[in-house]
Amino acid sequence: MRTTLFRAAAVAAAVTLLAACGDGGSETPPASQEPTTAETTEAAGGATGSLTIWVDENRKPAVQAAVDIYNETNPDVTVELVQKNFEDIRADFLAQVPTGKGPDITIGAHDWLGALIADGVVEPLDLGEKVDEFETVATQAFTYDGQMYGLPYALETVAVVRNTALVDSTPDTWDDMIAMGKEAGTKYPFVINTNGTTGDAYTYYGLQTSFGAPVFVQNDDGSYTTDIGMGGDEGFAFADFLAENGMKGEGNFSTDWTYDVANEEFGKGNAPYTIAGPWAIQTYKDAGIDVAVDPIPSAGGETAAPFVGVQGFYLSSQSQNKLVANDFLVNYVATPDVIKALYDADPRLPAMTSVADEVAADPIVAGFLAASKNGAPMPSIPEMGDVWEYWNAAEASIISGSSSAKDAWTKMLADLDAKLG
Repeated sequence: MRTTLFRAAAVAAAVTLLAACGDGGSETPPASQEPTTAETTEAAGGATGSLTIWVDENRKPAVQAAVDIYNETNPDVTVELVQKNFEDIRADFLAQVPTGKGPDITIGAHDWLGALIADGVVEPLDLGEKVDEFETVATQAFTYDGQMYGLPYALETVAVVRNTALVDSTPDTWDDMIAMGKEAGTKYPFVINTNGTTGDAYTYYGLQTSFGAPVFVQNDDGSYTTDIGMGGDEGFAFADFLAENGMKGEGNFSTDWTYDVANEEFGKGNAPYTIAGPWAIQTYKDAGIDVAVDPIPSAGGETAAPFVGVQGFYLSSQSQNKLVANDFLVNYVATPDVIKALYDADPRLPAMTSVADEVAADPIVAGFLAASKNGAPMPSIPEMGDVWEYWNAAEASIISGSSSAKDAWTKMLADLDAKLG
């Protein structure tokens, strides 16, 4: 008890310092600093040892702030932050953890999880009652075979981006959105990145799921099976939808559209609607377009669920300080002030609900948050890596009209059966 009381006071004082440095004076919710029941799994305050954490340049200041808080109550734990290029972290973690040279904790994306588990380099993480403080899609993303393997902290997804000077809303259905887009009298009612003739199943995925045709079937806890979900009547109905809206149909989709072409057409005011991620917003602002962000309308009758990518922290299976590392993640990083500091350092949607609601005062952030609440986590199973090539190619051939919807979708399913077994 003495230790817990000491920690509560010290953490509260330290978080005040973090808030002053992190968000320019925004109000700090005092209740968030109270210890939670998750601290029953803690390494006791005053622990000794060392932690090594891999982090990229953007997130390093926020993680350092969490370390500073941690060291207020655990001054005898030496924490080293190793700055790495984000693109190198996954491969380096897979290579170095088995040799004992890797970190105790690393930052990473949730769709690395399948490969990390297959190689045995990550350890489950128990968030206790704190799991309820995070968006469901975020905890689902880090769940594999019923266990969580990381601490989620940020989300990203695509949504409908609307030119507010051309249209005042986004209808709930695809047909109504296209009708409103045509009424705007622009060159196109809608544009979307198709990645040219390569195809872009990622950006189109919300439209596909509205037909009830997920790439893989999900378990009740949100984790993925290896059963392809794109077959059956639902999958073929989506394929027909692609053809109907493709270059030999209504012309609402085109393999002439790359990421840059779609952004240029939208930025010139040649279309009132597009589907894009938050990374494209600055491009539109630079083009002088005022935008709003809305959930993707349903094309097939069900909720349009775009992919949601989740960023988080992984605990190494070879860490010699697992108890200390678990305490650091659960009781110091998984707090509203540190999650907010991470948002300030790298403004992706916060995975912690209270922080997401706070930053959603920005209507563009609120729009992407609403879209993410409809979304599904990007599959993290290793089999996902074998799907993209066949899936993208099938969609592109249907959109261009070089193959019939039935033939292209049937071939894709057969190719996936052969590949995945």
